[in-house]
Amino acid sequence: MKKNYLVFLVLLLGTLSFASAQISGTVVDEDGAPLPGATLVIKGTTTGTTTDFDGNYSINASIGETLVVSYIGYTKKEVVIDSSIMNITLTSGIQLAEAIVIGSRNPNRTALESAVPVDVIDVKELNNVAPQVNLNQILNYVAPSFTSNTQKISDGTDHIDPASLRGLGPDQVLVLINGKRRHNSSLVNVNGTFGRGSVGTDLNAIPAASIKRLEVLRDGAAAQYGSDAIAGVINIVLNDNVNELTFMVTSGANFTKNANDQTGGVDGGTVNVSANYGLALGDKGGFINFTGDFDYREDYSRMKEWEGEVFNQYNTVERFALNDGYDIANLLDDDVADVITYGNQAGFGLSPTATKEELQGILAADNTVDELSARGLERSDFNMRVGQSALRGGRFFANFALPLDENGTELYSFAGLSSRTGNSAGFYRLPNQSRTYTPAYINGFLPEINSQITDKSISMGIRGTISDWNVDFSNTYGKNAFLYLIGNTFNASLQNASPTTFDAGGFNFMQNTVNLDISKFHDDIMSGLNIAFGAEYRLENYEIEAGEQASYAQYTANGQAITVASQQASQDFFGASRPGGSQVFPGFSPTNELSRGRSSIAGYFDVEADITDTFLASFATRFEDYSDFGSTINFKVATLVKATENLNVRAALNTGFRAPSLHQLNFNSTSTIFDQAGNPQEVGTFANDSRAAKLLGIPQLKEETSRSISVGLTAKFPEANVTVSLDGYFVGIDDRVVYTGQFSGPGTGTELDNLLRQANATAASFFANAIDTESKGIDAVVTWDLAVANSAKLKNTLSATFSKTKQVGGINASQVLEDAGLVDTYFPEDSRVYLEEAVPRTKLNLSHMLNVDKFNIFLRNVYFGEVTEATTTVANQQVFGTKVVTDLSVGYKASDALTLTVGANNLLDVYPDRAEEAFGNRSSGRFDWSRRAQQFGIGGRFLFARLSFTLR
Repeated sequence: MKKNYLVFLVLLLGTLSFASAQISGTVVDEDGAPLPGATLVIKGTTTGTTTDFDGNYSINASIGETLVVSYIGYTKKEVVIDSSIMNITLTSGIQLAEAIVIGSRNPNRTALESAVPVDVIDVKELNNVAPQVNLNQILNYVAPSFTSNTQKISDGTDHIDPASLRGLGPDQVLVLINGKRRHNSSLVNVNGTFGRGSVGTDLNAIPAASIKRLEVLRDGAAAQYGSDAIAGVINIVLNDNVNELTFMVTSGANFTKNANDQTGGVDGGTVNVSANYGLALGDKGGFINFTGDFDYREDYSRMKEWEGEVFNQYNTVERFALNDGYDIANLLDDDVADVITYGNQAGFGLSPTATKEELQGILAADNTVDELSARGLERSDFNMRVGQSALRGGRFFANFALPLDENGTELYSFAGLSSRTGNSAGFYRLPNQSRTYTPAYINGFLPEINSQITDKSISMGIRGTISDWNVDFSNTYGKNAFLYLIGNTFNASLQNASPTTFDAGGFNFMQNTVNLDISKFHDDIMSGLNIAFGAEYRLENYEIEAGEQASYAQYTANGQAITVASQQASQDFFGASRPGGSQVFPGFSPTNELSRGRSSIAGYFDVEADITDTFLASFATRFEDYSDFGSTINFKVATLVKATENLNVRAALNTGFRAPSLHQLNFNSTSTIFDQAGNPQEVGTFANDSRAAKLLGIPQLKEETSRSISVGLTAKFPEANVTVSLDGYFVGIDDRVVYTGQFSGPGTGTELDNLLRQANATAASFFANAIDTESKGIDAVVTWDLAVANSAKLKNTLSATFSKTKQVGGINASQVLEDAGLVDTYFPEDSRVYLEEAVPRTKLNLSHMLNVDKFNIFLRNVYFGEVTEATTTVANQQVFGTKVVTDLSVGYKASDALTLTVGANNLLDVYPDRAEEAFGNRSSGRFDWSRRAQQFGIGGRFLFARLSFTLR
């Protein structure tokens, strides 16, 4: 019996030895400096603690359990508890020392050791402190070489922000997710914005909460990744964390002196709610990670008041008739007795025998001041919405990997689904215009574009090793659709029969890419040799869907749709033909409707050798063949020399290409585009294989070709915790695709006149390989980490870009255009400004992140260089000066799970320079700030609050 008690006592003591105990220690960085406010959580539980000012901690845990240790700006670490004293060292997070996916197929290559410049951006860290919540704006404020701004009064482009890298076009940067090609948007930008004529990628369809990091390759990479990678590549690496739930709510608004049509106050409210959670799968490191988010953005406007004419004397006649209960539609017929009667009631003294032609001359006179008073209206009642469109949307993303064996074989997949509705407004349709049918809208109307944007994608693959070779086989599918519902509008030519809401149709773009990638790293050849090769097969399809007939057709006075040139459109009182189609955005017609597809096949070879410990060289080449325009072969060579242990010198030379998109090859429609004076024009976009293109000598589209060179250096100063990268570059692009100016017919019944009339247009535009360009610049990044008074950690980053893009040589116009004197219409002056000067060519970013105990403080100043008004009249090209925008946020870690953050974007309420009256671009008060040149937007000060809740 005593023996049994003894055995029981031994077992009990053994059990107690593994029971909970007080585990303590210190958390420090690589230099031994304590990290105050670091979080320690027992894995698989919600039990945790944080370190004090001296980096010390204490927690109840058991031997054998795992501690998860994290700190902003540092790589999360898991340590198994093996003693009661556990001192833990964290290393700086995913910055220049992290292995990168893009720019090199060597699995061991880091950004600092890359032969080409790569920025690595910790999005998870920014999500905690930065004011921006959508991907375009996060990049705009953190990556100087990246530019994107919300557009205004530009149709569909109000809803999808165009973006650029190194000042090149939105379609000259390739976007990848987890190293796989991302599909483009279905929208082509044809209105007056930077990137006009281009097709970009809708980055805002990807929730920021789903992203682990961003890798921005600032170098041409067509020889590695194919078409579009002329300016560089953005690779989005998705979250793969498990057993962690992150829930975040961000809300804010503009608190600014120019809010609410410049009366000041608060407007443009936003709310973003996101959640991310990951589950472990199996016991070999598998995972599935889910992200969902919802956001809502209110519109805002910065127009003070309309300063031009609103009412003429005929509108006064209408008012008197309406007040008398008369049907004012009857005023439009040829019997003018009623017009004379009510005109004389208004005191105009009209002759009872006056003809309609005589009345037209009299009643066209401006009567705005008297009518505003009589109707009890203000000039601001006729404002446009010049600012930000309203948006509401939701996104869902998933990332998955499942190891199948111990040899690295793995199934993987990621997928996304997003839906977004937008609401923007066009130019106000005034009652004195023929586009306004005043019996329906007595005071005119503000037409609205309602968008429905859906985006879905899925990628699936398997990777593993075969005879020591890494093999990756995948299929990636994506589709983007953009539909238009036009509201609060009218088809003026239909008169009383017109609806006020129209289904205007839309478009969609599909892309499916199959990849086979094979590589092997030989650590026993030289100082390391990586060989990679593979193949790609891509299918693309672009479709335009027609809207309802009333959205695009022009009608006669008796309601018949016009199909032949001899038919006459309905007219206003002054004899002007009323335009057809839904005002602000005429719908797509069955003649626009199409479905076009193409395929491409490619093969590449890539070799990268560490010839010695101090000399790296790489070579890549890629052959690609397109079913619709032929084949191309490109190459890239790059090298890096380790001059010292802490200094690297690098250089790269490459050729590239960009295939014209299916959108540019096939898009055709009629849009309302406002000219330099703010007057509406119905402009038809015709495909390059159309009869109109042949009449004007517009050639078929072909690929853009490029050549580029970059030279730079990277340096480390370990004792000071400073890293530096400096790179210069040159990019030459031949046969660049642009959107032409507006060609008008002579108005003499020519074939071109008839084609324009059939398209319900007054002018024609095309996509064309019109020019050659050169871009050059310098990019610099400096980071400096330091401990402050042994109780705080300060991280500083200075990044800058200095760039210049210019047209070189003449305009690549046909002999037909030269003979007709239309070369300046082929590539007009405003297009040159959009290309060269409409976005900042100089941008600097200085940011500081301070972590003290439970507080984190984020301060950032961004310098935006000058921009120029994009107008065809050189004398009107106002230059808008440089500005500095300041962001500030303060976060408090209330508990292990809860963090509260408040802050501001544009703390000092800085605005771009106002448009000066002397330059003639204000369009009678519509644009107090330029609509054609963008620095950082016109929202003003944005204040926000964020709640972040994390369970581990």
